[in-house]
Amino acid sequence: MKRITLFLGTNLAILIVLGFILNITGANRFLTPQGLDIQTLLIFSAIIGFGGAFISLLISKRIAKFSTKAKVIDPEAPSGSNEAWLLKTVHELADRAQIGRPEVAIYEGAPNAFATGAFKNSALVAVSTGLLQSMTEEEVKAVLGHEVAHIANGDMVTLTLIQGVLNTFVVFFARIVGYFVDRVILKNDRGLGIGYFAAVIISEIIFGILASIIVAWFSRQREFRADEGSAKLLQAREPMIKALARLGNLTPGELPRSFEASGISGGKGIGALFATHPPIEQRIAALQNL
Repeated sequence: MKRITLFLGTNLAILIVLGFILNITGANRFLTPQGLDIQTLLIFSAIIGFGGAFISLLISKRIAKFSTKAKVIDPEAPSGSNEAWLLKTVHELADRAQIGRPEVAIYEGAPNAFATGAFKNSALVAVSTGLLQSMTEEEVKAVLGHEVAHIANGDMVTLTLIQGVLNTFVVFFARIVGYFVDRVILKNDRGLGIGYFAAVIISEIIFGILASIIVAWFSRQREFRADEGSAKLLQAREPMIKALARLGNLTPGELPRSFEASGISGGKGIGALFATHPPIEQRIAALQNL
């Protein structure tokens, strides 16, 4: 219930902001008496596509903390030796990666970890209690190296840009299809009819699914790079291989969709096209071939 409420609240806030921008710019007036104004429609689509993606990115840390109930470790006063070790390890890895030291948090849940944030020098690395309890320090350090590599590689921003481009095309072509169905097939010449709105909704669903496959593919490529980044930060590939092998026998904890692409779970089976992570076996093989 909390996840649904959080999702609806976030989207409502984004719609309010985007609606305000569109009203000021007049970019929502792409239908003229002469037909579609393609240039205005493209501007409208880009504002919606990139605006939604970047607003989500900018509030990603706050959403992550709230939705997982993550406890951020106080750098000045960590609670116990485990938190002190975790904080020290992440900071050391961040220093090696030459990025700002991220916030470090722990949350209750099955084995998983994630990194999120809009900027390299003010990111968040969060680890679940399940991962800390089920892995050795060497394996946990490798996972932390993987998440720090995500930050250093700018993966959150890269995927946001890709999502923004794809969102733009989804919005743009969905309205092209809607206009064609309404005016050409249904022969409506009085404003926008029900055919337009129905076609836009159906097209956005279909194009959105195709866009998700593309985003997932890019995400999987970044996972291989983050695994390699962990090996470089630790100056050894074996710790990450061991961590992945252990994860292969564990059930990865579910992450909120807004930042699941920075977690460590893998995808298999029919849903592999939509998986943001490659199968663990492929990731291990890639590390062995370094």
